[in-house]
Amino acid sequence: MGSLLENIRSAEDVKQLDPALLGPLCQEMREAIIRMVSDNGGHLASNLGVVELTVALCLAFCPPEDAIVWDVGHQSYPYKLLTGRYPSFASLRQEGGLSGFPCREESSCDPFTSGHSSASISSALGLSEAAHLQGREGHVVAVIGDGALTGGLAYEGLNNAGQLRRNLIVILNDNTMSISKNVGSIARYLTYMRTKPGYIKAKSSVEDALRRLPVVGPPIARSMRRVKGNLKKLLYNSNIFSDLGFAYYGPFDGHDIKSLSEALEAAKLIRKPVLLHVRTYKGKGYQYAEQSPSLYHGLSGFDVDTGDTGEKAQSFSDEFGHTLCRLAKENPKLCAITAAMEAGTGLSGFRQQFKNRFYDVGIAEEHALTFAGGLAAGGLLPVFAVYSTFLQRGYDQLIHDVSLQGLKIILAIDRAGAVGEDGKTHQGLFDAAYLRTVPGVTLYSPAYFEELRDQLAFLVQEGQGLCAVRYPRGKELYKPPYFRSTTAAFSLYGETEAPVCLATYGRLFSFAAEAVNQLAGQGLPVKLLKLNRVVPLDLQAAQAAAGCQSVFFFEEGVRQGGVGEAFGCALLEAGFKGRYFLRAVDQPFQTHAPMFRTLERLGLSEQHMVEAVLQYYKKGGGGLGEEKT
Repeated sequence: MGSLLENIRSAEDVKQLDPALLGPLCQEMREAIIRMVSDNGGHLASNLGVVELTVALCLAFCPPEDAIVWDVGHQSYPYKLLTGRYPSFASLRQEGGLSGFPCREESSCDPFTSGHSSASISSALGLSEAAHLQGREGHVVAVIGDGALTGGLAYEGLNNAGQLRRNLIVILNDNTMSISKNVGSIARYLTYMRTKPGYIKAKSSVEDALRRLPVVGPPIARSMRRVKGNLKKLLYNSNIFSDLGFAYYGPFDGHDIKSLSEALEAAKLIRKPVLLHVRTYKGKGYQYAEQSPSLYHGLSGFDVDTGDTGEKAQSFSDEFGHTLCRLAKENPKLCAITAAMEAGTGLSGFRQQFKNRFYDVGIAEEHALTFAGGLAAGGLLPVFAVYSTFLQRGYDQLIHDVSLQGLKIILAIDRAGAVGEDGKTHQGLFDAAYLRTVPGVTLYSPAYFEELRDQLAFLVQEGQGLCAVRYPRGKELYKPPYFRSTTAAFSLYGETEAPVCLATYGRLFSFAAEAVNQLAGQGLPVKLLKLNRVVPLDLQAAQAAAGCQSVFFFEEGVRQGGVGEAFGCALLEAGFKGRYFLRAVDQPFQTHAPMFRTLERLGLSEQHMVEAVLQYYKKGGGGLGEEKT
């Protein structure tokens, strides 16, 4: 038998398959996903768990006419395979290829771009209302995992959707969380009967007929609904979804295509919001992922035959975790918070050593920050480890619940800067700019492990108010032999009397140091200014550069409101009369590509720094102004 996937270009092609071929199709999908993730990296266990569910969705619905919204979206690989993207599937997460998340620009079958958690119900409700007001046909489905239900935004969407009296289908993909079971065989049988399309149609017909009867019809219909409701309460456990106004059905076996398809067909007929509770198993179909779904959640690659994920190089996340453990031994008030990213932020060791001082609050960054504020107000020292892209969600809490009250918490901002293959939804390019607007912030940006250790320790011991340290994904890069770690606001290297100053912070210091080496080899002197503390800026750093004829500032962050703009203003205040060259990120929604390739694309590589300074010298030290990326 040839490849089934080669003949699937849309959900309609799935519908045309002989039901006996759906099992082989699922197997082929799993093999394609395993093969691709082993080569390109990506999310494995979550995608293997939703293969049958995706097939059932394509049997019951007709995207793009029907909108299917995947929460977070890291489990959308099977959906891509069945919606015309199989021919280019090998390009997933590669530069110029498919995104690892739903992407509106990529396919009309992706109605909403996603990469952050808990937003699917709100966005699906918006899509549903837009279709209703414009008279468009079609169903709207939100697929949300139990993990995403730890985020408050999901409940805001549920609360709003439950007030409406028209169809919106929410599928709860439950793969770890325990939700109360229906009790007894009668309840299970009634669930089975109630999700038969024939039952739904008959029920609707009877209710319509009763409502049309003059005088006695509406009271009889209301009485029937009350009796039915009381019987359901007797047989079923009450749950939050029913209380919020949803018709709740389940749980269903998420790997049984037939029962899923029937349940979905029935859900389409219900004239109110519906929640289908589906149980799946992460990693299904691949032994290693089934045994260790967390390990095989997000990968950079692995050996399919042995499951070997390779040796992991020491990373900034690891260094942060080790340092925090050491500091916690010395300070009994220090505690750690994560928003469902224990392993990713390097906190697994802390959880093991200091269980009573470790808090995983779920995917709830806003809550994490306000919770940290409460801990601080109560006399503790909370450290919140969070990816840069997810910290964005807590801007109000940073201002209102921490800064305004003068509370001391420490943010450990992981994945700051370009992140590579995860792409536009995960780039960490905004944090320095928006943190500059929060009163009283102290923000350090280390380039190396030893700096991270020293600066974190300094903030724990000496920091005041809202403190933060931001560091990149992965390992440290080139370190010049003259480098020295310090908690001082800035450091100067190179030719102190040089007419040119090259300034930067964070990871880009490695590139700047190599650029200075290249230029020195050509007999071109350059002063190298490294900002260690980026907020607040030390005016003496600007004064140290103000005597130069030209200053070149490179920033791995957004230009608007960024550190480079602030440094330019500081230079003017310091009496600078020369030319200022600022290269920062004007287009922060950068698509997926390897990290070094992204920095190259943004004009932030070592060679771009060299070329900028060479241009200055070629023009005799003049004629160079601000340049945009």
